[in-house]
Formats: sequence, structure tokens, C-alpha cells
Amino acid sequence: MDFSFFIKGLIFGFSIAAPVGPIGILCIRRSLAGGWSAGLLTGMGAATADALYGCVAGFGLAGITGLLVGQRTWIQLVGGLFLCYLGVRIFVSATEEKPAPESSGSAAMGYFSALLLTLTNPMTILSFTAVFAGMGLGSVTTGHLAAGWLVAGVFSGSMAWWIILSSASSLFNTRMNAPAMRWINRLSGTVLAGFGVVAVLGRL
Repeated sequence: MDFSFFIKGLIFGFSIAAPVGPIGILCIRRSLAGGWSAGLLTGMGAATADALYGCVAGFGLAGITGLLVGQRTWIQLVGGLFLCYLGVRIFVSATEEKPAPESSGSAAMGYFSALLLTLTNPMTILSFTAVFAGMGLGSVTTGHLAAGWLVAGVFSGSMAWWIILSSASSLFNTRMNAPAMRWINRLSGTVLAGFGVVAVLGRL
């Protein structure tokens, strides 16, 4: 039954989103600074990227997969540099006397920054390709309906994690005074820049 692929995708999407990495740090920080919606938009960007990679793997777009893997050095280098930029920008904001609240524009940028960061991790496509191939997808013989259910499940599972994380983090939003937020910015900025440096050095 094709709906069973949705359940499999749901589990896979949740498990691939749950490990705490750069996007998780961004989601927590933005939930603390701007509330639930700011964190959720960040998570939605990552879930969208997961769904796009799921489409590439599930619908057997081997040409795109080969291109992404072949250019993974440059793609990951761009992602690492962008992480360094975000980390430094967040760390510098800790020097502000009173950190500015998140605006609707910055919340929207949270979506696109998370989308870009997730897409610039080409190893993700290898994970999707391997898992989907193990389920018998990625070829024309399996049918597009099963692949569609799986991709929908991946997006839903990923979003489920980001809803949980942003909701839990936003509970502390009203308790964040200026000094506490400055320390949050210093810590998250340092961690994000660290992720970026590791990504860059790994591709030089």
C-alpha cells in the first residue's frame, strides 16, 4: 500500500531532522529571540530542503544527484562560509546594548537561510538516495505515487521535529532579558562559526 511509504517517510524525516546541528542551533536561537514563528520558519526552510532532496532521490533524477555529488566540494564550501558569516553576525549582535527583536523580514530570512544551509550539504542527497533505493524507489518501475507519499512523509516528519523544537524553545522567550540574550548570541554565534570553519577546512 502506497500510504505505508508515507509512514516510512515520516519516520525518516523526523530522524534526519532530530540530531542537533547548525539548523537546530539556529532554530533554538531564533525561537528565543523572536518567538515560536521565527523558529518554526527556520525549521520549515530545512524541511523544504529535505523534501526537495527527497524528490530528487525518490523520482530517480540521477542527473541532478550526480551534479550535486560531483560539485559537493564547492557546494559545501559555500555552505561553510555562509555558516561562518551567520555565526559572526550573531556573535557581533551580542555587543548591542539591547538586542533588537526579530522583525517579520528577518523571520522570513530565517526560512531562506535554513533552506540554503540544508541544500549546501550535498551528503544529505546520498542519505536520501541510499534509503530510497533500499525501499525500491528511484526508478520508473516503482511508480511516482509511492515516491510522492514518501516525500510527503519526509516533509511532515521533519516539520514535526521543528514544531516540537521551536515550541519548546519559545517557552523561554518571555524570560530572556537583554544580558541573557547576549550570552545566547555569543554561544550560538561561536557554535555556528565553529561548524562553518570545520566545513570549510574539510573541503580545502
